[in-house]
Amino acid sequence: MGGYVAGPTDPAFAATPYRDLEAYDLAEFLTSWEELHAKALASMRQRIHPTAFIHPQAIVGDDVIIGPNVRIHEFSTVRKGSILCAGVSVGYGCEVTQAYIGDRTILGHRIALGRTIVGADAHLSANVTVAAISMWSPHMHTPQREIFFRTPDGLYRCQTPRFGALIGDGVQTGSNISLGPGIAIGRNCRIAGGVTLAGRAIPASHVITAPHTADTHLHPRRR
Repeated sequence: MGGYVAGPTDPAFAATPYRDLEAYDLAEFLTSWEELHAKALASMRQRIHPTAFIHPQAIVGDDVIIGPNVRIHEFSTVRKGSILCAGVSVGYGCEVTQAYIGDRTILGHRIALGRTIVGADAHLSANVTVAAISMWSPHMHTPQREIFFRTPDGLYRCQTPRFGALIGDGVQTGSNISLGPGIAIGRNCRIAGGVTLAGRAIPASHVITAPHTADTHLHPRRR
């Protein structure tokens, strides 16, 4: 995953498997994520860093790791083995489920991430949703259909029925965006508002727009 995301740099994570995040193949990481997270929990002296701010009306799971200077705002839920690295900000009304959020990344308001990896210094604006389960599974509450996505070299198999997105370092988005399941977005990409995208890899430093964003029409108001 080193072509997409950097691992945590704060010393608080030095003894955890997450420090080697760049060395993992994506499918390898996804299939061993629970085990790696358990090792990280066992290696950390403090699961929640004392400098972190958690709003009293936020919900944080018992297996979540929260780094230095993280801020989690009201009505947000962070759960199921998520990790928030140093300086992360989680805005109002977000749901973060089994996600890795890299250093200094900002999640705006009402963002939903499922089984997703977000690199460092990314900025996701309001109402970004990342889905992790294929609607073509016979029963979505017990997903079976493997997630895969297209790359220039062919299909990449994630070896799991649960994977949302790999979002690279420095990615920035507009609002009202739907991603996944199964998407990899290269470093420093920009995603315009209104985009819906799944099942493919996007090279670094590209701009992604929805066709309708250029089709704005202006009409004088009727009196």
